[in-house]
Amino acid sequence: MLADIGLLIIRVVIGLTFIGHGSQKLFGWFGGAGPTKTGEWLESIGLHPGGKIWAILAGLFEFAGGLLFGAGFLTPIGAALIVIIMIDAIFSVHIKNGYWIDKNGFEYCFVLIAVTISVAMIGPGKYVLFYQP
Repeated sequence: MLADIGLLIIRVVIGLTFIGHGSQKLFGWFGGAGPTKTGEWLESIGLHPGGKIWAILAGLFEFAGGLLFGAGFLTPIGAALIVIIMIDAIFSVHIKNGYWIDKNGFEYCFVLIAVTISVAMIGPGKYVLFYQP
């Protein structure tokens, strides 16, 4: 029972975090820049052409991945979306800064990858939005 509660906490916290980040990119919510401004930033770091398209794709991966992972529904698919976007973040933004987060490195992305893969391998636990036998 405690393991199921632990998995629920992990899933919900990570899921809501990614829903929030996706909402920032897609809708400009929670202080986010929205797709146009996020796209401009992505182009400024070398992801061009089509920065706005990349912003929308990143937002969709984050939002959908967070929703599925947090709900415990199709957890491996949600985890895969999160892992893909974190690998992209590592190689497009963070790797040049090294490992440690205080230097804008990839430490946080790496931890999220490890946790989401682990939950996908273990399973979502008993407390899920849609039961999957």
